[in-house]
Amino acid sequence: MLTPTVIERVVGAALEEDAPWGDITSEYLIPEDALASADLVARESGVFSGGAVFAAAFRLTDPAIDVRLVVADGDRFEPGAVLAVVSGPARAVLTAERIGLNFAQRMSGIATLTARFVAEVGHTSARIADTRKTTPGLRAFERQAVRDGGGRNHRATLSDAVMAKDNHLAVLTRGGASITDALRAAKDRLPHTTHIEVEIDRLEQIEPVLAAGIGTIMLDNFSLADLRTGVAQVAGRATVEASGGVNLDTVRAIAETGVDVISVGALTHSARALDLGLDVRIDAS
Repeated sequence: MLTPTVIERVVGAALEEDAPWGDITSEYLIPEDALASADLVARESGVFSGGAVFAAAFRLTDPAIDVRLVVADGDRFEPGAVLAVVSGPARAVLTAERIGLNFAQRMSGIATLTARFVAEVGHTSARIADTRKTTPGLRAFERQAVRDGGGRNHRATLSDAVMAKDNHLAVLTRGGASITDALRAAKDRLPHTTHIEVEIDRLEQIEPVLAAGIGTIMLDNFSLADLRTGVAQVAGRATVEASGGVNLDTVRAIAETGVDVISVGALTHSARALDLGLDVRIDAS
C-alpha cells in the first residue's frame, strides 16, 4: 500500500499544510547560501519505520537535499543512535524538519509498540494483526509501520474482503433466516476468490457459521476459557481470530489459547510517537 506515489501525495500535502506560502522564519533568518547537515537521533530505544517517508519530506522540499538512512525499516535501535543523516541547503532542511520528524516519530512509535506485542506471543503460533482503526488518510503509512514491527495487516479496505459483524448478521437474519442460509446465499453471489470472515460473540454461533464454509471466524470479546473451547470446536476448519480486550497485559494469555490471529486496534489508534530529534548544524560560510 505504501507506494512512492502514495508517499509523494501525502507528504506533499503535509508540506503544503505546514508552509502554504513558504517558511518565512527560515527565509528571513537564514542566509540563502547557507548549508546545513543534520542527524536524526533516537532519544529512546525503539524500532525504526518510515525511512522513505522521512527522506521524501526533504526531497520534495528541495531535491538538492541528500538523505542517507543509517538504519533500515524494522531495525531496532538504542538511545543516542543516529538513524539518518541529512545535508543540503539550510533553509530547505529547516523547512522540512518538522514534517519529516512527524512521520518518522509516528511510524516508529507504531512499529515499536507492535514489536512489543509480537514479542509477547513469540512462543506461540499466533499472529498479531492491525485493524482499520487508523488515522484517516494515513492508513498505508501506519500499516507499513505495523509490518516493520513484525505484525501483520488485516484487510486493507472495505473493498478487499467480506467481514460480517454483529450488525451485518442482524440484518441478514431478520425475518427468521438462519445464519447458515444467509451466509451461504451471500457467498454464492461473491467471486470465489473473495475471503469471508464472520464475527461471533457466542460459542453456539460457531457451527452455523462453519456450516456455511466461512474461511475465518472472529471470536469477539470471548473469555479465555471460551476462546480455548472455540479453538477446539473449530478444530482447524477455519482460521480463528481473537479480538476485543487485547493489550500488553492480556495478549500472551490470549495467544496461548491456540487462536491463529489476534487483532489489536491499539497498534495504530493508541501508539505513542517515539522521541526522535533532528540535530541540525548550520554552515554559513
